[in-house]
Amino acid sequence: MNSKTNPTKSLVKLNERNLSQLPDSVRVPRYDRSAVTHGIVHIGVGGFHRAHQALYMDNYLEQNPGSDWAICGVGLLEFDQKMRDALHSQDCLYTLVERSPAGDDARVIGSITQYLFAPDDREAVIATLADPQCRIVTLTITEGGYYVVEGTGEFDINHPTIQHDLQNPEQPYGVYGFLTAALDRRRQQGIAPFTLLSCDNIQGNGDMVGRMLTTFAKHQNPDLGQWIEENVAFPNCMVDRITPATTPGDLEMVADQFEVDDAWPVVAEPFTQWVVEDRFCNDRPDLESVGVQMTDDVHPYEMMKIRLLNTSHLLLGYLGSLKGYTYAHEAMADDQIRQAIAHLMDEVTPTLQPVPGIDVSQYKQTLVERFSNPKIRDQLARLCLNSSAKLPKWALGSVRDKLEQQGSIDYLSLTIAAWFRYLNGTDDQGQAMAIDDPMADTLTERARSGREDPTPLLNLTEIFGDLPQSLRFVETVTEYLHQLYEAGTKATLAKLL
Repeated sequence: MNSKTNPTKSLVKLNERNLSQLPDSVRVPRYDRSAVTHGIVHIGVGGFHRAHQALYMDNYLEQNPGSDWAICGVGLLEFDQKMRDALHSQDCLYTLVERSPAGDDARVIGSITQYLFAPDDREAVIATLADPQCRIVTLTITEGGYYVVEGTGEFDINHPTIQHDLQNPEQPYGVYGFLTAALDRRRQQGIAPFTLLSCDNIQGNGDMVGRMLTTFAKHQNPDLGQWIEENVAFPNCMVDRITPATTPGDLEMVADQFEVDDAWPVVAEPFTQWVVEDRFCNDRPDLESVGVQMTDDVHPYEMMKIRLLNTSHLLLGYLGSLKGYTYAHEAMADDQIRQAIAHLMDEVTPTLQPVPGIDVSQYKQTLVERFSNPKIRDQLARLCLNSSAKLPKWALGSVRDKLEQQGSIDYLSLTIAAWFRYLNGTDDQGQAMAIDDPMADTLTERARSGREDPTPLLNLTEIFGDLPQSLRFVETVTEYLHQLYEAGTKATLAKLL
C-alpha cells in the first residue's frame, strides 16, 4: 500500500529501533519483544486478526513480560505476499487505531514476532507448526477457506487444492495440508498436538474445522485421521469487532495524526468481544485476564452475533449499495435502511437461545450504534464481499428456524431478494457495481437471465440446499425481488415499512 502524506511532517518509520521516537500520543509495547517466544501460530494474518486476537495477546504480553504466548503469523496464499513485505519491513510491528466520534486512539501492536510466507518456504511453516513450542494454532482464513460444500456441509474433497495436498503431503498448498503434515510429525515424534482454534464467523467454527480436518487426514492416512480425532481439540469461539479494510486514506490519517510511517496499519471500532469454549488439548494462556470470556458452550453467543450482526451487515450492504451509498454509516443515516435493519433483528430474535449475561435488546441497540459510527468508514462493498459463502452460514439457518416456527420471514426474504438484485451489477441509479465473489460469473449470469424470477439462483443447491422446497420461502423472495426490479429499493422499503 502507498499513500500521499503531508511533506512538512517528519514521519517516523515504524520499526523496533524507532519505537522510542514515536510521539507520546502513540502507545507502544511495554515489554521486551526479544524476550518473548511464540506459543501461537496464526494462519491468515489480515486486518481482523491484527485488530482482535493480536490485540488481546499484546495485552497479555504486557501483563506477562517474558511470556511464551507471542504469535508467529503465517500466510499461505500468493496474495499474502503484500502482508509479508509490510510486516518484514517493520519488524512485524503495526499501528492499530481505534476510531469513534469521541476521538482516535493509536497503539503499536508487538505480539506478532515472526511472519512466515508459505510459498517462500513450505518446510519452515510445517516445522514451526510441528515444534513443541507451538501449542495453539488459530485461523482467520475467511468463510470460504474451509473447503465446505455449501448446502450440504460436506467436505469438498474434489477441490484442486485438496487433491494436490493429498497427493503431495510434503509440499502442501492449503491449510489442511500444512496442519496434517505438522500433526503427523508430532504424532511420530510423541509430541502432544496443538489446539486448533478457528476465529472465523461460522456457527460451530470449531466443530466444523474439526470435521473437515479429520476427513482430510483420513483420506491421506486413516491412522493419522483417527489420532487427530482422538487427540486434537477444536474449541468453538465467537469473535466480534468491526474492522474495515485498510485504505490509502487510513495510511494518510496515521501519518498526519500520529506521525507514523506504517506500511499497513489497521483501523477498528472501540468495541471488541471474544468468547471461547474452554476445550484445549495442550497448554493455554490465561485469556480471562485480558477480557476473553471462557465458557462451556459458545453456541448461544455465536448464534446471537452471526444472526443479528452478520445478517444485518448483509442487508445493510445490499440495500445501501442499491441506493447508491458507499459507506455503512451513510446507509445507516437513511431512515428506511435503519428501520429495515431493526426489523430484521426483531424478526431473527425468536430463533435465538438465551445468552448468559447479555441483554439482547440492548445488544441490538449497540449494533445500530456500531454500524452508524462515522469514523470507521466501513465500505458496503466489504459487507457484500463473498456473499455466496457468507449468506448460507449467516442467514439461512434463521430462515429455516422461522419457517419451522411459522413466523414472519419478510426481512430475511428481503435480504436474499436484495442480494439477487445486487448481483445484477447495477444500482437503482444505473451505476455499475463490482461483484466480488468466487462464484461471481455463475451468480451474475443467473441474476441477469432470471431478473425478477429468483429460480435460477435458488436452484444453486450448494448455497440454498433444500430450502426452495418451501413454497412460502420461494413466494416471499419472489415478491420482494419483483418489487425491487419494478419499483426500486426506496419504494419497496416504503411499502414494507
